[in-house]
Amino acid sequence: MIAPHKQINRFFLLVTGPFLGLIIAILISGTSLNFQQKPEPFTVNTDIPATAVAISGQLEQAQDAAQTTITSIKKTAELYNKTTSVMSKIVQASQNAAKRPETIYNKKITSLLGSPYKTVESDRIRLELFTVNPGTYHGYAMKVKLKSPDAMQMTLGKDKLGGSETTLAAVKRYGAVAGINAGGFADSKKGRFPLSTTVLDGKYLGGFESSYKDLFFVGLNKSGKLIGGQFSSQEELDRLHPEFGATFVPVLLKNGQKKLIPDKWKTSPLRAPRTVIGNYKDDQLLIIVVDGYNENGGSGQPWKKFREDCTSSAFRTLTIWTVAVPPHSSLTAKS
Repeated sequence: MIAPHKQINRFFLLVTGPFLGLIIAILISGTSLNFQQKPEPFTVNTDIPATAVAISGQLEQAQDAAQTTITSIKKTAELYNKTTSVMSKIVQASQNAAKRPETIYNKKITSLLGSPYKTVESDRIRLELFTVNPGTYHGYAMKVKLKSPDAMQMTLGKDKLGGSETTLAAVKRYGAVAGINAGGFADSKKGRFPLSTTVLDGKYLGGFESSYKDLFFVGLNKSGKLIGGQFSSQEELDRLHPEFGATFVPVLLKNGQKKLIPDKWKTSPLRAPRTVIGNYKDDQLLIIVVDGYNENGGSGQPWKKFREDCTSSAFRTLTIWTVAVPPHSSLTAKS
């Protein structure tokens, strides 16, 4: 049995034997091994300075290009600002030119009414209030320019169907600058109800009723334009897109032409307070209110005589509708 340490020695002898034999053979043959390391000289890359110069030149060109671009942008911005300013002046001049016919027309119809003794104007509405005193009665004319369709609205008496109140109470409740009566009514034990077709906020109150006898519907559409007439079907009225409106009688003028006043309304009553509404060709509204129940120049006016006054005055080109007597509803205007 061979001891472990002897086994290890033999293993190393077997591993190193070839190398020892190779060394002995070299020594016997007289061959010598020479290791020479010849250092290579360090050479400078002469392309680096040229590359640096080229890069520097390119950077200068980029800087020049950036400066040129900045200058170009500044000039373009200045030109844009000048162009915008010129275009704004052109637009303003065009708007002024477009308004000139309206201004001329407005001065023409206003001159026939006289000078307004009160004017209210905002970005939503313009109201001009005039006195109407032909000698036999006292009244007021109000010319209305709606800049926003929602500047005028209709309300029910005390905001409920069957309710009633004075126009002044409705005006105060809504904080309006002006108000007039709206529509006819019928009294019952349950209250005062609108006469026939009535529209409020685009909805029919109590449904649609075909026009009968001498009744007509009048109101404003969703664009704030005056609409009215007699309608045999709801579809016919719906085509005008009513926002609000009420029913009453009679029509005094249509496109400046006299309309027949029913005999009943010529004398029942003969003289009374009157409220009418009409529109000019440019859709401005004209509202006329005549005082009544006061014999000191405020006892109202017969319809026929009032119609004659309209055809011989500033109202002669209008379509004029009767609006109401004492109210179950009111039209209010907000500034």
